[in-house]
Amino acid sequence: MGDTPNFINNSNDANNSEVVIFESEAAPVVALDGNALPAIELNFINHSNDVNNSEVIVFAKNEATNFDELSIAWTVIKYCGQGDNHPFTYPMGQTISASDSWGNYTAQLNAPLGQQFAVKLTTDGDQLVPQGPATSPQEIQLLNALPKGAVNANIYKDGKLFASRTGIVPQQVAVFQFKPTIWIGVASQVEQGKVMNSAIISQINTEISLLGIVSADIVMTGGGAGPNATPSPSRCRIS
Repeated sequence: MGDTPNFINNSNDANNSEVVIFESEAAPVVALDGNALPAIELNFINHSNDVNNSEVIVFAKNEATNFDELSIAWTVIKYCGQGDNHPFTYPMGQTISASDSWGNYTAQLNAPLGQQFAVKLTTDGDQLVPQGPATSPQEIQLLNALPKGAVNANIYKDGKLFASRTGIVPQQVAVFQFKPTIWIGVASQVEQGKVMNSAIISQINTEISLLGIVSADIVMTGGGAGPNATPSPSRCRIS
């Protein structure tokens, strides 16, 4: 199955023209390196006795919300057998993009902490632009400055969707704040880049701090069958 075509507007059109597509080829999506900051090199190692080909889910929680916001499955590790390992990278920087009700996605911009962005209607259509400092140095904020229509705010790490806020109405601000931690555990039928339901999130209770870490192994143990089985195949630790 081929990739879904992606329309990117690099024209100088000032008339908000409509685009009619007769035939096209898929265009690659290129994510920017967030802030040119260093990245933490992580290596997941499966030392568990799990025999269910469980999927390992890595995600973050948005600390800026005052309610139980659903999280995005940032990284999904599949078919990592006993004794196998899966390296992945956690960038310290991130990028931000916005999508609108017309199905358009803005180009990704570097999104350092303490920065606010705004979606504005220009002669070139909806544009995401830096807006200056955020109201908190620990937050990333996105203002919907459109005259009408809701937008979605999307945060990316390592080119993958990391967090999202949807349905941001005009003059409303989406706020993101992340601790230097990841959540990791096992689940099934979870798709990378998609929202996880609350039942899955509630089952994953392993939080790993990345504060001060440059590289580390994340070792999963537990699981199995029979009288000698340990409680869970989702016990992960840094080594």
